[in-house]
Amino acid sequence: MIGYRPQVKILIRIVISAVALWVAQAVVDGIDLTAGSTGERALTLLAVGAIFGVVNAVLKPVIKVLGCAFYILTLGLFALLVNAALLMLTSWIAEKLDLPFHVDWFWPAFWGAIIIGVVSWLLNLFVGGDRVGDDAPDR
Repeated sequence: MIGYRPQVKILIRIVISAVALWVAQAVVDGIDLTAGSTGERALTLLAVGAIFGVVNAVLKPVIKVLGCAFYILTLGLFALLVNAALLMLTSWIAEKLDLPFHVDWFWPAFWGAIIIGVVSWLLNLFVGGDRVGDDAPDR
């Protein structure tokens, strides 16, 4: 996200997460968004996208460090389980905050996490992802 201010980058990431969550709930049975109107659905997806971003930003690096051996032994497939677990945790937090978003169990979370990853990756291609040195001043 070249040239964007940090606040705008965060907002863009939340919107990308919300769109990816919307696609996942539309495609995967077991990921439910039960908000009424279109506006309520959009606000719920933005809130859940923010929760998902915080959960990933806080827990994923810790899990990667602690589970390094599992990532290596499974040639990275362990990441799929971690992503599914983080999506289930996001669902649990959303329920505690009375947001109408729910992931039923592991398999919907597993497939949903894959879809969210692919959609987020595709959307980041259009927006322009962070690269090393993007925020560095030109010389």
